Amino acid sequence: MSSLCDIVPAGVITGENVVKLFDHARDNGYAIPAVNCTSSSTANAVLEAARKAKSPIIIQVSNGGGAFLCGKGVKFADSATVGSVALAMHVRSVAKYYGIPVILHSDHCAKKLLPWFDGMLKADEQFYKNYGEPLFSSHMLDLSEEPDEENIAICVEYFKRMAPMKIWLEMEIGITGGEEDGVNNEDVDPEKLYTSPEQVYSVYEALSKIGNMFSVAAAFGNVHGVYKPGNVVLSPERLGKHQEYAKQKLNSKLDKPIYLVMHGGSGSTDDEIATAVKNGVVKMNIDTDTQWSYWDGLRAFEKEKREYLQAQIGNPTGADKPNKKFYDPRVWIRKAEESMIARVMTSCSKLGCTGTYTPEEPEVGFAQIGEPKKLDSMLLVAAMGVGAVVGTYLMKYVCLKK
Repeated sequence: MSSLCDIVPAGVITGENVVKLFDHARDNGYAIPAVNCTSSSTANAVLEAARKAKSPIIIQVSNGGGAFLCGKGVKFADSATVGSVALAMHVRSVAKYYGIPVILHSDHCAKKLLPWFDGMLKADEQFYKNYGEPLFSSHMLDLSEEPDEENIAICVEYFKRMAPMKIWLEMEIGITGGEEDGVNNEDVDPEKLYTSPEQVYSVYEALSKIGNMFSVAAAFGNVHGVYKPGNVVLSPERLGKHQEYAKQKLNSKLDKPIYLVMHGGSGSTDDEIATAVKNGVVKMNIDTDTQWSYWDGLRAFEKEKREYLQAQIGNPTGADKPNKKFYDPRVWIRKAEESMIARVMTSCSKLGCTGTYTPEEPEVGFAQIGEPKKLDSMLLVAAMGVGAVVGTYLMKYVCLKK
C-alpha cells in the first residue's frame, strides 16, 4: 500500500485531494467513517478518534444538526445553514492540529431542504472567491423520494454549479429506510430499498459528463437507526453487481469504477460492512451508534458519581465538601467524548482505515480559515502601476491646493 501521508495533507482537504483520498481507499480496500456532528464537542471527539486510529475521517452535518448548532432558541429560515457553516469554521480552525486528513461534508438534503443546500453553496462560493477553495469538501443531495429522472436532473444542475469549485457531490438513488431529519421511510415499499445496476449506471452516465467528483449511495436494504436483529435484511453483495454492470458498459480497466457510499451503517454486522467495502464502498455513514456512545459515556459517569451530583455542596466524603469537580461541564462532557472516541475508533477498525495515516506533528499549528488568493504577478504589476499613477495625481492635486 502506498503511503497516504505522501498523497494528501493533514487538515481539511478539498478538490483533487478528496479524489486522491477516495482513490486510495478504493484501491487499497478500505472505507472512511462519516460521523454526524452536532457540536464542537462531538466534532472534537471525532477528530481525536481519527488521530488515535491514525486514519482519515469525514465530519458531516445534517440539516437538523446545523439548526441545533445555531441554537434551539433561535428560529429563522437560515438557522440550519448558519449552524452548518459554524461547524465547518470550527473544524477548519482546529483540524490541522490533529494531524490527519478531514473531509467536511453535509449529509442528507431532501428536496424540501434545498434552501439549506443553496445556503451552504453560497458560503462555498464566497469562501472560494476569497481563498481559492470551497468552505466544505463535499455535499450530499438525497432526492431518492423523487422519480429517478427528476432526482438525476436536479443533481446534474447542482453538480454544474459545484464542479468549478471542485466540490464533491454525493447523491442517493433508491431509498434508505427508517427516519432521518424529518424524512420518514419506515413504511416504504421494501422493493424500493434495493437499487438496480441500471439505476446506478444512469447516475454515472449523467454526472460523468460534468466531472468525476461524485459518489452514489445505492440502497441495498439500508435503514437509518438500529433495529432488532432479523428485522433488517442487508444485501451488500448487490453492490458488486452495480460495479460489474458499470465496468462492462464503460469497458473500464477498473473493477470498481463507481465510488459507492453506505448509509445506515449503525448496527450493521462486521460481515455486511466488509462485503460493502469489498464492493467499492469508500464512505460509511455512522450516527445512531455514535449518538448512543456519547450518551452512554455520560450515563456511566452519572451512575458512578450520582451521590456527588445531587447538590453543589455535600457528598459521601463530607457534608461541607464541594462537588464542582464533578458537575463542571468539562468533566461530564469529556466522559461523553471519551465514549464516542472509542466508538469511532471501532468504526475505523471495521472499515479497515486504522493505521493508514501517521498523524503529522506540525511545529506550528494553524487554522484553515482561509488565506487570500495570491495575485497573478502581471496583475500585481498592473495594480502597482495604477497605484503609482493615482499617487502622482494626488500629489499634484495637493500641491495645487497649496
